[in-house]
Amino acid sequence: MGNGIRIPFSFLLILVLFFHSTPQISATGYPINVWPKPTTFSWPEPRITLLSPNFTIFSPSNPYLNQVAKRYRNQFINEHYHPLVDPPVHLTGLPPLRSLDIKVTDASAPLTHGVNESYKLIIHSPYQTQTATISAETVWGALRGLETFSQLIYGNPPRLACELYIHDEPLFPYRGVMLDTSRNFYGVTDLLRLIKAMSMNKLNVLHWHITDSHSFPLVLPSEPELAKKGAYGEEMMYTPEDITKVVEFGMEHGVRIMPEIDMPGHTASWAEAYPDIVTCTNMFWWSAGADLFNRLAHEPATGQLNPLTTNTYKVVKNVIRDVVSMFPDSFYHGGADEITPNCWKSDKTIQYFLAKNGTLSQLLEMFVNSTLPYIINQNQFYYLDCGHGGWVGNGSRYNQPPGTNLGNGGSWCAPFKTWQTIYNYDITYGLNIDEAKLVLGGEVALWSEQADPTVMDPRIWPRASAMAETLWSGNRDSTGMKRYAEATDRLNEWRNRMVTRGIGAEPIQPLWCIRNPGKCNQPFKLS
Repeated sequence: MGNGIRIPFSFLLILVLFFHSTPQISATGYPINVWPKPTTFSWPEPRITLLSPNFTIFSPSNPYLNQVAKRYRNQFINEHYHPLVDPPVHLTGLPPLRSLDIKVTDASAPLTHGVNESYKLIIHSPYQTQTATISAETVWGALRGLETFSQLIYGNPPRLACELYIHDEPLFPYRGVMLDTSRNFYGVTDLLRLIKAMSMNKLNVLHWHITDSHSFPLVLPSEPELAKKGAYGEEMMYTPEDITKVVEFGMEHGVRIMPEIDMPGHTASWAEAYPDIVTCTNMFWWSAGADLFNRLAHEPATGQLNPLTTNTYKVVKNVIRDVVSMFPDSFYHGGADEITPNCWKSDKTIQYFLAKNGTLSQLLEMFVNSTLPYIINQNQFYYLDCGHGGWVGNGSRYNQPPGTNLGNGGSWCAPFKTWQTIYNYDITYGLNIDEAKLVLGGEVALWSEQADPTVMDPRIWPRASAMAETLWSGNRDSTGMKRYAEATDRLNEWRNRMVTRGIGAEPIQPLWCIRNPGKCNQPFKLS
């Protein structure tokens, strides 16, 4: 699977896609909470006030910010969110809040890796002023502030928290979700819904694993035959117009789109258009009697680009050129994982090369030096597809007497990664200070052998929300204690709000638990 990352042509960045937990925030019992938890949230005397029906947002001129402000203003007025548990705060005679003033230092800063996403939100006492303020260095920080503001509003008529101060910024600049759209196809509307949910959770990178051995759904101007023959069908392709729509929607939600075209492995789908550049095509992936190291592919279907064929590089360069022109992000992912030696060894030209004292390492070096200058591996600890059993047929492992321990149940990356597992993981364990500085962020990944649009939302959410908080503000309070216990009630409430916003996030507890605080806890506290 796509376990590698290729860093952009212009510069090399070391990206370790894991997570870090740094003591940042005190665990507080505020009646209204924000997800992910802000870096600093001060609400000394919790009070609420009404939102004026004529509420107005003032923002500096910027095409994305103006559009975002309009969208959020409509949400503030019309969402009418009903919490699972009514906040124990009563309306007083405070005047309604009439406006929100957004101040941005650099309104032209592009959405790119490392952009400043910090913001400050102040909602004064309405007796003092009926205008709240968001101050941010960039448009993208202001967008994060608007999302926070939206989560402070609930009820009908809309009411919101007031007399509070929030200063917020992410621990890590890279916070993403990887989605595989090759094994099973996801429509553009599904991608837009995912981007929308990511923005709610302050995630900022959609790592789009577009192609793999199973299908090539991306229509490329220079190589149209790849999709014409490699996609599952005409209705299962992404046109250049689709890509523009997804990229623009991402910009409007503060989410970068990083494309991945997996190569030189996982390229069986390329052989439909170019059989001359792919080795071991249309062969059974694991011959009878062969051990793990003598199969032709890590999974069906078989095929790897041939580094000894001149046409390989012509096609690859056309593909990369088209993709980087369609996706403006500075990151491009080249895959480069799971090379299977026997697939290359099955080709006569490669057999001749090896007979002349050539090596498989030289073959890979040829390809990498020509196409993918920088590669670094990705960890599978946060794969969201794990724990659903095996997907290849005719598995003898299941032919066992009742009661047999099936171990991982056929799932290659079992067990299922729970939200608690994700929330509690600390990638800096065992790293020294200098090594920890190299951790730029992380991503959860949904490989789609056993996933498609019908299960996308519950597979990703709210487990990705747990990761989002870990990467934004850490998973420990100011004393160093992990917050997983107090996060449970907050995540219940946040999952409910996501559902009301059209995201099919799976439940994490019976509703009874959140309406009976503490009664679903264990009788003892784990350290």
